Amino acid sequence: MYLLNRFSKADTEITVPLPEAKRDVRLRLYLKLMLLDCTIIGSVFLTVSTLFGKQWMALDKINLMAMVIPIYVGVAINGNAYSRRSLERPFPAAAQAALNLLLAMLAIQCVLYFAQISDSISRFSFGLAIAISAALLAALRRPFSRYAKRRTGGQLTDDLIITDGVILGDHAITNIADAAMHNLQPNLHDPQMLNRLGRWMRSFDRVVIACPPERRHAWTIILQGAAVQGEIMLTDGRKSGAIGLGECLSHDTHIVSKGPLSVSSRMQKRMFDLALTIPAVLFLAPLLICVAIAIKLDSRGPILFLQDRIGLGNRLFKIAKFRSMRVEQADSDGTISASRSDDRITRVGRFIRRTSIDELPQLFNVLMGDMSIVGPRPHALGSKAASKLFWEVSHDYWRRHALKPGMTGLAQIRGFRGATDREEDLENRLTADLEYLKDWSLVGELMIILQTFKVLVHRNAF
Repeated sequence: MYLLNRFSKADTEITVPLPEAKRDVRLRLYLKLMLLDCTIIGSVFLTVSTLFGKQWMALDKINLMAMVIPIYVGVAINGNAYSRRSLERPFPAAAQAALNLLLAMLAIQCVLYFAQISDSISRFSFGLAIAISAALLAALRRPFSRYAKRRTGGQLTDDLIITDGVILGDHAITNIADAAMHNLQPNLHDPQMLNRLGRWMRSFDRVVIACPPERRHAWTIILQGAAVQGEIMLTDGRKSGAIGLGECLSHDTHIVSKGPLSVSSRMQKRMFDLALTIPAVLFLAPLLICVAIAIKLDSRGPILFLQDRIGLGNRLFKIAKFRSMRVEQADSDGTISASRSDDRITRVGRFIRRTSIDELPQLFNVLMGDMSIVGPRPHALGSKAASKLFWEVSHDYWRRHALKPGMTGLAQIRGFRGATDREEDLENRLTADLEYLKDWSLVGELMIILQTFKVLVHRNAF
């Protein structure tokens, strides 16, 4: 009943009472562990400062404790300290916690040295507080791991098995879905089917497919675009593009996808998005209002153009853009690409498209979590390269959706934008998008944003 309820919600989007997803439980556990770490560090520093006098903590009226805690949290997040591994393996997590605090201490010492105020700090008191905190943080990991397993019923992940033409028998404790019963087909030419599959898979951490060999390629592409750990169950020993080996129900599995980012990387990317988007919306508010007024005065119709686009996990979402075309001639499916002499484009529309101002409402898509600042550009369902739909050019097209779509991306800064008159136009974008997924880093994210300013006004933008 639990599995059917989750699938019912994915199909109908009707809210029904569901058991809490393990992913949500784990997120709260990570936050609790982070809060406990901060509490321990803060308590130890306050205690030591009380015993040895408060003056050693005064740094031009900035509390040293307030410096240690955020630096430690930043180092810990960067070191993937708040992850499933930290809950499953308490002893390596204990060593990681102590190492993170040591790295934070070294970072603080560098700051104090270059600020030329290190002499005002009691080295004994500071070292003692760090040592006690490190010991307590390490000691906390094992009992917290036990607590986490109790909170999740001993299973930290939600696993799903989809059987497609393979019979596995009865396994009462496992979430098993029959593809035929639920009308699920690994059809790479049906975006609506991939949207359904993406919505079903999004609340699971691990998805295992049991299918005949001839369907493994299609399921592999689907799993690689779903941003989950995806595995193909082996029933005949054949290979399937594996990146690792696993096990499920006494069968070996080939791991074909793990999702491109770790928990800490996803947190960094989301915080980076919000840190840029919130100030940008406030700063650009006068421009957004002026453009909205200009669009309204220039032609009848709504200010915003909303369209279904393919997003994270091949799921559909509504993208927001300033309307640049006449309402009666608008192409809701994106079947016809805009051309340089397109008479559908309004006078204001031509200017805002040329300067990329029409893309600015997507900042609100970023705030809502449907998009990111940087990522593969989301495409309309009817987009074509020459005479073929995008996914007909290459099935690898679906793999690019393993990350949130972005307002800009590696393909855009390389000049691959505008109409796709040839299949090569899409293949160039696809190569860049898959390179971005493979080599993601926060520094790379920043470099793409900086280089985007060079191509805001582009000869292929019309």
